[in-house]
Amino acid sequence: MEKKEIHFSSLQIVCFKIANEEYGIDILQVQEILKLPKVTKLPKSRPYIMGVMDLRGKVLPIVDLSKRFGIETNRGIESSRAIVVNISGKRVGLGIDSVSHVIKVNSNDIEPPPPVVRGISGKYIVGIAKMEDGFVVVLDINQMFSTEELGSL
Repeated sequence: MEKKEIHFSSLQIVCFKIANEEYGIDILQVQEILKLPKVTKLPKSRPYIMGVMDLRGKVLPIVDLSKRFGIETNRGIESSRAIVVNISGKRVGLGIDSVSHVIKVNSNDIEPPPPVVRGISGKYIVGIAKMEDGFVVVLDINQMFSTEELGSL
């Protein structure tokens, strides 16, 4: 049987901020968005692991995306959020500064990442969405962590 590629003419993207930069994730990859509660730090974990939190009786690892991306941020506790996503069957919380909005983008308005970011960071960037007031870097959360890193979560 022939495998067909499905192309969507548009997708909805949950936009969020890390420092002053705007990023986005396909809304279908987002399970929920919550205010960042008390996070328990884990000794000897990777620098970008904020720790774990209790989500309705389950332990959920929280990844600090600003540290993962190497971005300096003055995150205020009040506005901090966690986007809960499913990466290869593991539920993970992505620690971000704030959620801004949900946008609908036509696939022709998403440019592939420029060659300068095609290295290690380029593998988890789907593309750059052109908006009226700037750009949104669209992320592929499934490419954000190696198999080894996922195992350590």
